[in-house]
Amino acid sequence: MARILLIEDSPTDTAVLTQLLERNGHEVLSSVSAEDGIEACKRERPDLVLMDVVLPGMNGFQATRALSRDSDTKLIPVVIVSTKGMDTDRAWGLRQGAKGYIVKPPSEQELIGQIKELLGA
Repeated sequence: MARILLIEDSPTDTAVLTQLLERNGHEVLSSVSAEDGIEACKRERPDLVLMDVVLPGMNGFQATRALSRDSDTKLIPVVIVSTKGMDTDRAWGLRQGAKGYIVKPPSEQELIGQIKELLGA
């Protein structure tokens, strides 16, 4: 079981992803903004972060870059989960430090597979 921080501003997406993750044995923490998510990541030290891109204030690309460059959080893998599905979005997300990029809505198999791959579980 992993502790996963979900940074997502949509209550519907948060509920769906939380249910999917908990069904697969994971503990879910959530934040509704990038700024809150960065603070939660520093405070809670999750095993992995699932990051939306379109967020109020700072966007998910900026937050991913901040987490990947901070000595306290750079070892925590970030997977971007976004409706932005173009190759350029994926390339930009990975360039910001994300370890994975999944287009919404993710299949359970794809999401859980990505988590297992990154956490070696």
